[in-house]
Amino acid sequence: MRPNYKPIPADESNLFNVVLQKSKKEFDYPWHYHQECELIYIPSGQGIRYVGNSVENFSDDDLVLVGSNLPHCWINELDQQKNSPNAIVIYLKEDFFDGTWLRSHEFKSINSLLELSGKGIKFGRAVAAQLKDKCLQLPGMPPMQKLITLLQILQELSETKDYRLLCEQHFSCDLDQGNSERMNVIYSYIDKHYRERISLADVAAQLYMTPGYFSKFFSKMMKKSFFEFLNEYKISKSCKLLLETDKSISEICYDSGFESIPFFYRQFKKFKKCQPKQYRQNYYKAFSQEPSA
Repeated sequence: MRPNYKPIPADESNLFNVVLQKSKKEFDYPWHYHQECELIYIPSGQGIRYVGNSVENFSDDDLVLVGSNLPHCWINELDQQKNSPNAIVIYLKEDFFDGTWLRSHEFKSINSLLELSGKGIKFGRAVAAQLKDKCLQLPGMPPMQKLITLLQILQELSETKDYRLLCEQHFSCDLDQGNSERMNVIYSYIDKHYRERISLADVAAQLYMTPGYFSKFFSKMMKKSFFEFLNEYKISKSCKLLLETDKSISEICYDSGFESIPFFYRQFKKFKKCQPKQYRQNYYKAFSQEPSA
């Protein structure tokens, strides 16, 4: 379950790298970590985003800042094969933080932002849309203009209040290069079987562990129980159905893998702070659309 260390290729700058990811292979990188802070902007695509012990859907205009050594991965939806995902990924290197220039008064708000990134920061869609042109133009800019534009992006992000933290506390786990497959095996198993009744024994068997050992291992690593993680995953699936289909709440409940409608409502309220119907209405209201009947 431990993430894999991902080395970031050297570039002409000692401060940061800007990478345009075009292929699914580049995008669907297994759960991993690296010393660099990572700002990732996804102009288009859909799937599941894992940051620390957070699991959520992502969609167009997803903008997230991931702190140093915070494990993460984005998994594109399988039915998105026709439209390859793409992303602008900015890696802020260690030298970016070590310079005395960043510690100066002018960069106080940016420095605070980067310190907060250890919890993972998800910015609002309006913020992403506002910075879209700068992010898309960044890869093709000359080095100095690229640095200036990056600082402008970070400054705007440091000033916005339209964001939320993905991990309630700074997430930490035993970082080991050789054990990322454990977590990826769990992700894969959940993705294939979440509509079925999954037991601890089912998942533990994938890792050749006893159910008791797996339960303790998962809770220690992810700072939450396996079933809390599983229910959060199911709720993320239900949110996707609420926004993209006109299915009834009861249909969505069962399609998301829940066996009880009351339990589904309780879990939805727990993770989304509102009921499914309100969640759907809020979405249509935000985008000035009428909900389906």
